Amino acid sequence: MLGVNSVGSESAADEFCTRQQSMACDWALGLGTFGLRFLFLGVVGDRKMPSWVLRHLRYTAVGLLPGLIAPLVLWPEATGGALDWPRLSAAAVTLVVGYKTKNVFAAILLGGLCLYVTGQMA
Repeated sequence: MLGVNSVGSESAADEFCTRQQSMACDWALGLGTFGLRFLFLGVVGDRKMPSWVLRHLRYTAVGLLPGLIAPLVLWPEATGGALDWPRLSAAAVTLVVGYKTKNVFAAILLGGLCLYVTGQMA
């Protein structure tokens, strides 16, 4: 069923998929998520995992966090997507402190302090 917006034309959101397709996609994603979690927690949870699997799982956060943080540093919405030096310097300080000290809390604290000192959090 295609919807009609206030001017009388079909809206782009309604043309993308039907309600049934959307519900089917939601159910499929939910079942897939449950299946993956159950596999690791329910089926494999009480067994010893091979060392190569554990080694790869250790790098999950290392791979995900830069992908989440980099767009916020390089194209911040607060500046209209323009790169600004205070955010870049705070990210650099956080990276260096985290690498040198291996202390997450010190890295976050000093990165936030750097951002505050440069006037972005005031």
